[in-house]
Amino acid sequence: MDKYLYWLANVNGLGTACRERLLEAFGTGAAVYGAQEKHLAMVLEKGKAEKLLQGRTKWDVDREFEELLEKQISFVCTAEAAYPERLRNIPDHPFGIYYRGRMPQSRKLAVAVVGARECSDYGRFIATELGRELGIAGVQVISGMARGIDGISQLAALEAGGESFAVLGNGVDICYPKGNQPIYDRMLAQGGILSIYPPGTAPKPQLFPPRNRIVSGLADVLVVVEARQKSGTLITVDMALEQGREVYAVPGRITDRLSDGCNKLVREGALVFLSPRDFMEGLRQSFPEKLACCAARQTRPAGGPALPPITPEEAVVLEALDLYPQPLERIREQLQVKLTERGFHSFSKNLLTILMRLCLKGVAKQNSPGWFSLDL
Repeated sequence: MDKYLYWLANVNGLGTACRERLLEAFGTGAAVYGAQEKHLAMVLEKGKAEKLLQGRTKWDVDREFEELLEKQISFVCTAEAAYPERLRNIPDHPFGIYYRGRMPQSRKLAVAVVGARECSDYGRFIATELGRELGIAGVQVISGMARGIDGISQLAALEAGGESFAVLGNGVDICYPKGNQPIYDRMLAQGGILSIYPPGTAPKPQLFPPRNRIVSGLADVLVVVEARQKSGTLITVDMALEQGREVYAVPGRITDRLSDGCNKLVREGALVFLSPRDFMEGLRQSFPEKLACCAARQTRPAGGPALPPITPEEAVVLEALDLYPQPLERIREQLQVKLTERGFHSFSKNLLTILMRLCLKGVAKQNSPGWFSLDL
């Protein structure tokens, strides 16, 4: 974390393109900070050069940076490798992100779940089931931690032992809404709290639409659970489509006003969310490599039973299993792929016997004769 980049992000009147142009010209944040007026004038228009000089005199870089560290808040900008790769290529990407906890991993699949604050029991059920399945599968859940669908899906993912990241419409040092403090606290340990706004920024209505582009920008896929026909959620959908993200919508009854927005999205070509299982299969087809990086067996729901001891041969077979049932021959093929990757040619053990042992240990299950899957 660079204190001069933090300073540059807080100079008023400069956009992302202007800040990046300065770094391209001078090389580092420190060089920008120490640049002479005549050199700044070669890169910036007169008015912006004056704003930069004013920012240099009004800001105590060392004191402000120390206060940031004391609050346990981190900052990353586009000039640093830790900046989220997904955000680099979206239109109007932010120069910097403030965060507590950690940032989402670019190599792992991320799904944004958004929807109505005043959701129905139907929406609550879908958000809970979806969040839980994503958490179990190790898929990162992105949302705004708002009341309703956002917070429900994120809490379900966390309770399933997964990771979730909240993008706030205020500073990361403020929990909003206050009723989601338990989710906020838990997310610090199992994910992160992110914002494009400096610490101390209070939540205001005009700050939320700009943050929505970060919610969709950090995700590979957006799922809309419930939304009225005129809803802020649909702003996020527009941004996701502009960013080239896949959009799923949960359909509902035509008489249900909370489903008007989702039904309209389906009519306009959004992918239809039919069930968590169907959705996960779609992800498996669209993002096989990213989904493979989501360690489905590394965590269990908090307070859940510990995994029983697994032998090395059982571990290899376990890796060949999927979240959904596969026939014995398909599992054998997957196992052969795993062995080939490790330089082995065959598996001499009785596969069916090992699968039955895994079932007895509670980490696999036989769904029907000859068909097995992970038991999560």
